[in-house]
Amino acid sequence: MKGHFAALSLILIGVVALAINLDLVELDLVQLARTWWPVALIALGIGLFLTPDDTRRSRSD
Repeated sequence: MKGHFAALSLILIGVVALAINLDLVELDLVQLARTWWPVALIALGIGLFLTPDDTRRSRSD
């Protein structure tokens, strides 16, 4: 899940950046970042929460 989260985040950022460069959308990224920066913390926390923990696996020999 961790790899998928990072990949999807990069794809989304790339799509938004491309849309801005092609003038498909008009977006003030500074104002957007000032308003919505806590969402990045929430998404990071959810991503870490949903990432499987390797230390819980017990090895049975």
